[in-house]
Amino acid sequence: MKKITSIILLAVTVLFASCGKERKEISSDEKPIAVKVSGLDSSNGSGYISASGKVEAENSANVSTRMMGYVTKLHVKVGQRVSAGQLLVSINNTDLVAKKAQVDASVMQATAAFKNAKKDYERFTALFNQQSASQKELDDMTSRYEMAKAGLEAAKQMRNEVLAQFSYSNIKAPFSGEITNTFIKEGDIANPGMPLVSIEGASRLQVTAMVSETDIANIHNGMDVKVMVKSINKEVSGKVSEVSLSSKNTGGQYLVKINLGNVDKSILSGMFVNVQFPVENKITEEKPTEKVLVPTSAIVKQGQLTGIYTIGNDNRAILRWLRLGKTFGNEIEVLSGLSANERYIVSAEGKLYNGAKVSIQ
Repeated sequence: MKKITSIILLAVTVLFASCGKERKEISSDEKPIAVKVSGLDSSNGSGYISASGKVEAENSANVSTRMMGYVTKLHVKVGQRVSAGQLLVSINNTDLVAKKAQVDASVMQATAAFKNAKKDYERFTALFNQQSASQKELDDMTSRYEMAKAGLEAAKQMRNEVLAQFSYSNIKAPFSGEITNTFIKEGDIANPGMPLVSIEGASRLQVTAMVSETDIANIHNGMDVKVMVKSINKEVSGKVSEVSLSSKNTGGQYLVKINLGNVDKSILSGMFVNVQFPVENKITEEKPTEKVLVPTSAIVKQGQLTGIYTIGNDNRAILRWLRLGKTFGNEIEVLSGLSANERYIVSAEGKLYNGAKVSIQ
């Protein structure tokens, strides 16, 4: 019996030893999660005002038509570059062709009536000068001539109207650019005012940014700014072209437009950016605190709590709970829980958790 008990104790000891060894190996082989870390953007009077914005084309249009008809041909596709005047969409114009034939016939009829009335008018004018026709006869011929002249002009204007309708059956590019969207396909019915194709000018880009009421007074037309394109990590220069003086239609913030001019082709319309407006160095005794902004994509939500992952000792992810304030574009203000210039995790290539080993890229 003693021997059996000793064997059991030995087996249990070996089992626990192997389990402990396995746990140790898993812990030592823990692979760090690759993360991107960013410092905070703050506007504290230290030389610049930071605002979020988005790249867009200076020239953009949703091309539509003024007539109803079946789409017979879509000549372009999304991503295609087009030149000004290039044919984009063809709409069935059979009814217009028939109407044009009717108008042409009306013009011919009105022309014949006008020529006949003109000859009679000239003849009766000559007879009246020779005192061979009465004033009443000349007045009647003059009236007939004027009516025929007006009828011919009306027929010609009607033909111009029909010819103008043909331009709405063959939709052309208003400027050179790139097709960004198509809203119809062949066989669909095009309706007046309905967008058919969206086009953006590819030559010049601009940035639209939203600036808070506390900072808008420091921004003016012609100001040189720095624009950071977040997705490709590239910085370009720009110049303020428009500053809105009202926030009525923009949710309490002020719209500012920045011209980028000729930029790298890697910068595309729709990319999010961070704009830095240079300001004069002023004494900011009335503003002892900083405005701390972080991307909304970096915020972690668990129930009613919101937080952000920071970098702790030994490159460990530490979840920090925050108290948040107003949202500015794709960034949100941190009221408490995170200090200025403190590093935090923007994105990760794996699932983060509190205490996870991370590798800063």
